[in-house]
Amino acid sequence: MESFLNIVVETVALACELATVLVVALGAAEALIRLGMGWNKLSGQGIKRVVWVRFASWILLSLEFALAADIVRTAIAPTWDDIGQLAAIAAIRTFLSYFLERDLEAFMHERKPEHERKPEVEV
Repeated sequence: MESFLNIVVETVALACELATVLVVALGAAEALIRLGMGWNKLSGQGIKRVVWVRFASWILLSLEFALAADIVRTAIAPTWDDIGQLAAIAAIRTFLSYFLERDLEAFMHERKPEHERKPEVEV
């Protein structure tokens, strides 16, 4: 039974890692296509910012798949070393996700028309 569970865990982890690679590849392809198509249409900063926001969204999704793969692998009889490595990886990925998400929200807030924006509260 344990060997079957190990096979399932490895299969799920590999599937999550494959999803990570595919999501990054799709995001990179979309970014390159958008850059190529919009290079002459928009100002340099405008197209770069739009492409960055879209690509950052893909990166955030890929980070979630990568973290899922690490969690699945650590689920079966983890050692303290495995748990420590997972904690470090999770902290780094959470840190990256937090700042990417914050930048995305700031960008989306900037793009909203003035009447739709929520007033910013200073503390």
